[in-house]
Amino acid sequence: MRAAVGWIYGFALAIGGPGLFVVAFLDSSFVSLPQINDILVVLMVTKNKAWMPYYAAMATLGSIAGCYVIYYLAEKGGEAFLRRRLRAGHTERALAFYRRHGVLALMVPALLPPPAPFKLFVLMAGVAGVRPLKFVLAIVIARGLRYLALGVLAIWYGDLALELMRTRGRDVALWVAAFLVVAAVAWWWITRRTQ
Repeated sequence: MRAAVGWIYGFALAIGGPGLFVVAFLDSSFVSLPQINDILVVLMVTKNKAWMPYYAAMATLGSIAGCYVIYYLAEKGGEAFLRRRLRAGHTERALAFYRRHGVLALMVPALLPPPAPFKLFVLMAGVAGVRPLKFVLAIVIARGLRYLALGVLAIWYGDLALELMRTRGRDVALWVAAFLVVAAVAWWWITRRTQ
């Protein structure tokens, strides 16, 4: 497995943006490649800072495509799979929560680094019937923010960004996720008061 990951890593670095797309697609669909895409974004941006928006976009687009595959399959028949993985009461509560807060329930884990069970949330979005446009927008916003943030770190800190990711990456991701939750709750509260 380590040899395969090394080959994927080398392949992605060699072809640049399309490699980021492929790795993000694989990681967001059926193959788990934790943090490889994050590291690739940082490495590519440190080598060519002017291309940061392109690298962030390619990683985001690959993640959208991979997530959509799981979402589509879950929408067509993922409830049986989900019921086998979770207890009956947990499944119903999770789906009810998702139907109420679908986009937010998807965006927070999309921002978090591994080992957050992001694919489970993508699966639940399909089963819960989150609309495709809302699903895609949630992934665009969350993953776009994540890869842009990594790109900015790579521009500011260069090679030290990898060390920062290793030592403080989880803390930064948790703060961003907490900010997103607070902002969403505030927006919900304000819109409720104006109705």
